Amino acid sequence: MAKVLERSRNLYGEDLLAWLEQQAGVLRAGQLDRLDIAHLIEELEGMAGSQRRELKSRLETLLMHLLKRDAQPRRRPRSWQSTIVEQRARIEDLLEQSPSLRHGLEEVAQQAFVVAAKRAAIETGLKRNALPATLPYQLAAILEDEPDTSGAA
Repeated sequence: MAKVLERSRNLYGEDLLAWLEQQAGVLRAGQLDRLDIAHLIEELEGMAGSQRRELKSRLETLLMHLLKRDAQPRRRPRSWQSTIVEQRARIEDLLEQSPSLRHGLEEVAQQAFVVAAKRAAIETGLKRNALPATLPYQLAAILEDEPDTSGAA
């Protein structure tokens, strides 16, 4: 049994996809004593962290575009609105797939705002102090679709 686990651990370092498929097969077969538990835990924790990082990244992009849109009401390219719609849709997908991501969502939005505001200032050419110092949107307003009434092209 020790040799089987050693081969599995070696496979983990050589070919992650092959290791994942092998571990799935071991689980399907009910051979729990052959599982590479340490690496399975590592991968599962990594997957959870990946979802949190994706949520934060999408919030950063969404907030940046909301800030740009609101800071420059006369300049509202369709690409900004398209990005807003896309990010809201992908965030909703994440939240549907993993509802527990909703816990702490306000805090994640606050964290994402810091980077979003810096990026919005750079992309608009505005001084950072021309943008809000703190998150100016309620969570519902961040996530909800709204009609684009700007009429911009």
